[in-house]
Amino acid sequence: MEQLHLPAASQAQGSITLPGSKSISNRTLLLAALAKGNTIIKGLLASDDTERMLEALEKLGIDIVAIPGVEDNNKYVIGIDGSFPNKNADLFLGNAGTAFRPLTASLAFSDGNYHLSGVSRMHERPIGDLVDALSQAGANLEYLENKGFPPLKISPANIDLSKPIKIRGDVSSQFLTALLMALPLCKKEANIEVIGELISKPYIDITLNLMAKFGVKVQRDGWQKFLIPANSQYISPNEIYVEGDASSASYFLAAGAIGGGVMVVGISHDSIQGDVKFAEAISMMGADVEYFSDKISSYKNGKLKAIDLDCNHIPDAAMTLAIMALFADGTTTLRNIASWRVKETDRLSAMATELRKVGATVIEGADYLSITPPEKLTPNAVIDTYDDHRMAMCFSLVSLGGVPITINDPKCVNKTFPNYFEEFKKLVS
Repeated sequence: MEQLHLPAASQAQGSITLPGSKSISNRTLLLAALAKGNTIIKGLLASDDTERMLEALEKLGIDIVAIPGVEDNNKYVIGIDGSFPNKNADLFLGNAGTAFRPLTASLAFSDGNYHLSGVSRMHERPIGDLVDALSQAGANLEYLENKGFPPLKISPANIDLSKPIKIRGDVSSQFLTALLMALPLCKKEANIEVIGELISKPYIDITLNLMAKFGVKVQRDGWQKFLIPANSQYISPNEIYVEGDASSASYFLAAGAIGGGVMVVGISHDSIQGDVKFAEAISMMGADVEYFSDKISSYKNGKLKAIDLDCNHIPDAAMTLAIMALFADGTTTLRNIASWRVKETDRLSAMATELRKVGATVIEGADYLSITPPEKLTPNAVIDTYDDHRMAMCFSLVSLGGVPITINDPKCVNKTFPNYFEEFKKLVS
C-alpha cells in the first residue's frame, strides 16, 4: 500500500485557491445536460467523481467539449432538452454518490433501459429510499444483487404523479436531491413529502438554488413539502461558475486556526454551500475569522476551546472539527452526524478508530462523537483512510501538533482534490 509520511509541523501560513465544489460540479453537469440550450461551466472540479459523471453523460449521448486556452477546468455542454439520446447504456459510477443518485432518478424517467453499477463500497451504500420514492411515481427499477443497494437495472416508467411522493429524509439528502432534479423531466405537477427529519438541509439548498438558475423554481413548505410546477423545463443560463469547495476549505481554515494564519480563496460568506458555516464553528472554538468578497481567512488566537455542536448543517466539514478537537481544551461533542455512516465509509466508526491511534479518548454513539484530546499526541501514527478522501485530508492536520504522521493510500484524495497534499505542504512548516 502506498503511504505518505508527513513530518512534524507547528505552523501554517499562506494562501490557497480552492478547487471547485464537487456537489455543485456534478449537479451543474447534469442540469446543463438536461437543459434546453448550451452551457459554459467555469471552474468545474477536476476529480474522480466529476470524471465518473462526465463519462456517464457522454455514454448517454451528451456532447461535452473542453474549452481550450484557459487555466480553469471549463466545459461547454450541449443540452438535450430533457431526453437523453441514448436509451440503452451500461454506466459505471465508481463511488460517486453525487453522480449515482441523481442519474438513477433522471434515468428512471428517461424511457430507456439502463444498468448502473459502481465499486464494491458503492454497492454497500443504501439507495432503497430513493428507489421506493421513484417507484411511487411509476418508475421501473430492479435490484440486481442485494435489495436496497446498487447495482440497479432501470426500465421505462409508467409515470403517475397523481399522489404525493413520500421519501425519507433521515438517511441521505442525496435521495431528495435526486428526486427534485429528476421530476421536472415528467412535465407534470409533482408533490414530494419528506418523512422524518431532513438531514443535511444545506445540500438541498444547493440543489434548489441550481435548479432555479436553470429555470425551475421549486415551491417548498418548510423542509417537509416540495412542489414542482407542471410544465417545468430546464433552460440554460448560458454560463455558470462553480464556487470553490467549502468542504475542502475546512482543512485550510482549520490549519490557520491551529497553526497561525491561512487565507482561503474561492469562497465567501454568502456561498450557497452550507459547509461555509464551518468558519462559524471554528470561531466558536476561539479562532479569529475574517470574511472578504471572495475569500475567508482564519488565524490562531490562543488555545482552541472545546464545543458541543449540532452538525446537521455541516456534515462533511464536521469531520474536520473532530481533528480540531485534538487541539482543544476539554471534550468536544459533534452531534446529529448519523449521515457519516452511509458515506464513502462508515465515517463515525472510522474517525473514532483513527483518533484513538493518535491518543484521543473517543466515545462513538449512533449519531454523535465525543473527543477528549490526550496530553500529548502519539507520534508516528499510521492512519488508515478507508478509500475515503476526507479521512486522508482531515488527518493531515494532526502533523500540526508537532508529531509526524503516516497516511495510508493518500491518492484517495483524487476523489475531490487530487493535489491536496502538495497544497498542504506549501503552507505548513
